[in-house]
Amino acid sequence: MNRRKFIASTGATAVALRSGGTPAASSRRVLMKLGCQSAPTNETHLQYFARYGIHNICGYPEIGEGRLYATVEELKRMRDMAEKNHISIDCVAPPFLESSHVDQTPHGAIVLASSPERDRDIEAVQNLIRNCAAAGIPSIKYNLTLLGVLRTERTPGRGDATYSTWQLKDAHANPPLTRAGRVDADMFWERITYFLERVIPVAEEYKIRMACHPHDPGVPPEGYQGVVRVLGTVDGLKRFISIKESPYHGLNFCQGTVSEMLNDPGREIFEVIRYFGSRKKIFNVHFRNIRGHRDDFQEVYPDEGDIDFVKALQVYIEVGYPYLLMPDHVPLAANDPGGLQSFAYCYGYIRALLQAAEHLTQS
Repeated sequence: MNRRKFIASTGATAVALRSGGTPAASSRRVLMKLGCQSAPTNETHLQYFARYGIHNICGYPEIGEGRLYATVEELKRMRDMAEKNHISIDCVAPPFLESSHVDQTPHGAIVLASSPERDRDIEAVQNLIRNCAAAGIPSIKYNLTLLGVLRTERTPGRGDATYSTWQLKDAHANPPLTRAGRVDADMFWERITYFLERVIPVAEEYKIRMACHPHDPGVPPEGYQGVVRVLGTVDGLKRFISIKESPYHGLNFCQGTVSEMLNDPGREIFEVIRYFGSRKKIFNVHFRNIRGHRDDFQEVYPDEGDIDFVKALQVYIEVGYPYLLMPDHVPLAANDPGGLQSFAYCYGYIRALLQAAEHLTQS
């Protein structure tokens, strides 16, 4: 977006906010916090966050061997280490229920519907919820996926960067089944519902927000590797939030992943943000951009994709979204191990957007 368009766009929002028009008058303040979910949560990485003004993160506590949840002491130890660097732990992730392929994880019982192991693993999630409440950590992010993150070969980006890419036409034409076998939509919904019915009441009791990541990316309706990705469409996400309705049941809203579900993301994404945001179902935002559309996209820097980030930010302000706005899946380069430079670039970009919005909504 060029400077003239930025000023016109944010200025229009400021006028609307001051006049009580759209965006809604109740959402005049910028409530979001710049954050990050990159690991590990150790002294070196916390100092890296502090260097770039990151004060709110998703943390990863050190967990004793053989346990699938952190104790209160482990969570408090991580929280105290972060606080020494003036950083708040706003959410955590369990050491399973990650964005991993089911053939590569030793703890897939919940999505495999393997009993009695899945009840044991669900109990671990329930214990983590209780321990987060005791440690003062308000949210847990998680995945319910069998296929993990599907991608084809990386593609060249600007400079020496390469971009994570998915082109369905270049993917395996007849991919082998996973150890899950064939999982149709009804089977997957049963497994999701089984999990939510046992976890969300505990989350509600202890007031811990449970933020689920969508399936990345969506695949054709017949599925991929024998699996129908029910959380790979907007309609699927709408169904998901209607199961076990609760203010503590919502989404780790990956804007990039949701954009990947759409045929025209540059036009459609804003109403999707508005739908889930107005219902208070967005608990985290992965604020990343793509170039392309469903079945054919690259994950790019925030300033060069098809999504207008200024307009997206306006919608988050409009719906009163108050939690973390985080970069995710940054471009990589040989001279940037771990993408630390790319993350820093994204921090600055997002921080500038937030500061501009704060200035304009207060003027």
